[in-house]
Amino acid sequence: MIKMRLIRLLEGAGKYIVQQIVWQWISLLAEVVIVYNIAHLLENAWRENLSTEGIALTMGIVLLGLGFRFLCDRLYTKASFHASADVKRILRNKIYEKMLSLGPSYRESVNSAEIVQMAGEGVEQLETYFGRYLSQFFYSLLAPITLFFILSRISVQTALLLLLAVPLIPIVIMLVMIVAKKLLSNYFAIYYGLGDSFLEKLQGMTTLKIYQADQAAAEDMDREAELFRKITMKVLSMQLNSTSVMDIIAYGGAAVGIISALGQFSKGAISLSGVLMIILLAAEFFLPMRLLGSFFHIGMNGMKASDRIFAFLDLPEAEDGKAVLEEKEIRISMEKLCFSYEESREILRDVELEIPARSFVSLVGLSGSGKSTIAGILMGKNKGYKGSVKLNGRELTEFSSRSILDKMTMIGHDSWIFKGTVRENLLLGKPSATEEEMKEALRKVNLLSFVEAQGGLEMPLLSNGSNISGGQKQRLSLARALLHDSPVYIFDEATSNIDAESEEMIMEVIHELAKSRTILLISHRLANVVGSDCIFMLENGRVAEAGKHEELLKKGGSYSRLFKEQKELECYSDKNKESSAGRHKESFVETQRDTGMEEPGHMEDLQDKTGEREDTVEEGGEKHE
Repeated sequence: MIKMRLIRLLEGAGKYIVQQIVWQWISLLAEVVIVYNIAHLLENAWRENLSTEGIALTMGIVLLGLGFRFLCDRLYTKASFHASADVKRILRNKIYEKMLSLGPSYRESVNSAEIVQMAGEGVEQLETYFGRYLSQFFYSLLAPITLFFILSRISVQTALLLLLAVPLIPIVIMLVMIVAKKLLSNYFAIYYGLGDSFLEKLQGMTTLKIYQADQAAAEDMDREAELFRKITMKVLSMQLNSTSVMDIIAYGGAAVGIISALGQFSKGAISLSGVLMIILLAAEFFLPMRLLGSFFHIGMNGMKASDRIFAFLDLPEAEDGKAVLEEKEIRISMEKLCFSYEESREILRDVELEIPARSFVSLVGLSGSGKSTIAGILMGKNKGYKGSVKLNGRELTEFSSRSILDKMTMIGHDSWIFKGTVRENLLLGKPSATEEEMKEALRKVNLLSFVEAQGGLEMPLLSNGSNISGGQKQRLSLARALLHDSPVYIFDEATSNIDAESEEMIMEVIHELAKSRTILLISHRLANVVGSDCIFMLENGRVAEAGKHEELLKKGGSYSRLFKEQKELECYSDKNKESSAGRHKESFVETQRDTGMEEPGHMEDLQDKTGEREDTVEEGGEKHE
């Protein structure tokens, strides 16, 4: 049960496996020396031929042999540790390098939960496989042969019987392997499925609570966990049953050898010391193979884990370009661009657009029209497009992913904020940023006063910024992007799901950036794209219209209709707010009148105080959401 590809992949761990085998073999030889001296001591005692010097010499050799075996065990453990450490380091590096090679598009091939389990539990399975199983496999072949040559000098017949009984254990292992192969395939399929399901439900817990579906989700998890428990019990049952059979063979074979030796001793064919050596060493023929059998399930788990890892490492990769994008001003052009997530579902159809350097271009359209897909193609997330996407006249695929990510920054509506501090999150955008640069970035997004009031750059943040508001989280993401200071910025619905005040602040920053950077703005709200140099209206994966805001309104096409619809909805919403505010004011006045609080000048004083509070909030530079 050896996979040569795995051995070749982990060449660095090979020397430690050889060391484990050597130390085990030397320990066996030390045990033979100990047994030989004890057997001769007992024979001399039986013949009444003992001497003080002989006893002292034998005890000295025994103690020296025990000390030598202890040293070999320590060295074996040390080599096992180094082999395991190398395996974890090499495999996790390979998985990480593969993730980098796949780039942002890795989720098209494998889910995040499987990668986490693969790099965690999967690598741990192979740690034991290399740390114990492989060395035991080779030693279990070497030990019986060594003992055969030693004991054949005493009795060839008995040594041959013991040697022939040894292969019965691997035969049992092979039979169990046939049954276990399918069982372990199901085990790992259920195991990875359970992890994926758990992660998905954990991430969507808020949504499940909102729709009161958390109980149903918990019941689903219980069913999946019960299925995993059952198959785990089957695996353990298989392991215990195979262990019992191997015990019967091991100790039965040793008993056969001992009986043969006693029979020859009774006939005078071998000496007392000879039969004692066979009795004391017979079990050593079988114990290494028996121990290998106990590692059998570890070996099988390691094989199945390696199958998953190799399947991931063998995922096809889009060829990464070698060219470096060095220009500080970048123009983008697309010709007959087509893209499909699935063969039957085409997202983009012959898209033609031009984004000049240092221009402000917007993509608009209904949901599903392909706006975010274009952003994903530019950032290297969506591979396998057809047509042409050029940066400064050269095809996008000619450039390395690192070069593209260095020159383009994308800010979405769900940019992730990591657990840690504000400083640590900002340094992701520019690791060498000074404190002044970070504060300036926060000031530009009107977040500096809030951060300083909460402890400054060392302000703690929870996972995904759950201890700050949505608007503050988005502005912090924008500050991080500003520190990245790239020639191209892509804003993919960066102002969605936040308050109007934060949206206005972000749009101000975008317009300021547009003076010196290439800006691609994707927005569902057309009021944000009015000042664009060019607006591309997407419909059904095609560019339906293109031009400035005024030009598109005059055409009276799709853009004009969508803009007017949104304007009417906003006006309707504003009227409702005014009507609601009027009703609240009337109710407030009536309450004042009923309670006798309405006195001359009272309302004016209240309005003055309200105005003072608003001025105070504005001077603070931050409104709490």
